[in-house]
Order: sequence, then C-alpha cells, then structure tokens
Amino acid sequence: MKKLILSAAVAALLCSSMTSCMGKFALTRNLYAWNDQISNKFVNELVFFAFWVLPVYEVCGIADLFVLNTIEFWSGDNPMTSSTKSIDTDHGRYLVKCDGKGYDITLQETGEKYRLDFAQDTRTWSLQFNDKEYPLITFIDDTHVSMPLPGGEWETVELSQAGVLAYKASASPIMMARK
Repeated sequence: MKKLILSAAVAALLCSSMTSCMGKFALTRNLYAWNDQISNKFVNELVFFAFWVLPVYEVCGIADLFVLNTIEFWSGDNPMTSSTKSIDTDHGRYLVKCDGKGYDITLQETGEKYRLDFAQDTRTWSLQFNDKEYPLITFIDDTHVSMPLPGGEWETVELSQAGVLAYKASASPIMMARK
C-alpha cells in the first residue's frame, strides 16, 4: 500500500512539473519587493531570513512554479500582475486594468472601451477610442511637456504652477467658445 501511495505521489509531482511553464514568478517577486521596502537593510535581512526559515519563499516559489506561471502561460495574464480596479465617478463606474504597457478602461454601464498607452519612443501618452488614436501629452524634458489645444495646435507647457495656469488660459477661451 505504501508503495502505491509513493508511486502516485511521484507520478502526480512529475505530471504537475510538466504542466509548469516559464513565467514571471510574480508572487515571489512581489514578496521580495515588499520585504525590500520594509525598513533598513538589517530589518530587511531579518525578515528575509525568517521568511526563508518559515518556508514563505519556498511556498510562494512553488505556487508560482506550478499554478501562477501555468495560468500565465495559457491565458497570457499572470493573476498576480494583472489588476483590475473599479472607480466610481459622477459619470458612472469605470473598470481600469493595467497590463504593464498601458490601461484598458471600460465604462461599466455602457461597455464603452478606451485604451491609454505610453509610446516609449515618442514619450507620448495617447488615448485610443473607436479605432482612433488621440495624443494627450508628450514629454519634452524633465520640466516641459507638449499639450494639444482644442483647435489642433500644440503648446509647450512648463511643469510648474505658472505653466499650468498659462496652459489653462490658452485652452479656456477655445473651450468656452465650444460650449
């Protein structure tokens, strides 16, 4: 009987290891990142050692290896890295999902979908809606951005209170005329 149970356990372990897939090991990395920001390096080391002795890191690694990485391989999303937040506003409830490259935004009541993306090469945030892309802001340097005006022109804005007020003054007359 013992031999049968041992053989079944070994077979189950081999089968589960064959279904494991390479992934981000997000649970283990999140735990490590949390430990790294607790306090100073001595407290971090004590927590790290305690988590190693009480097999917290081992359990997270096994969960990543056999479950979370497999889900990530087959679905494309790791449950630990993809997050959907619900945001209630005066205009309705929005569901916002971050995929590490941008944000998918859905108005829950109507199902309207928006995509907010950052293009690294142009340093521009843009909004995609109804198969059209609308650039929102382009970073020029650490103290300046380029912002669109309602008429289609772009204005360079200094990242300061004075710069923001100047941009509002430029955009406000045009916005008021549209209403």
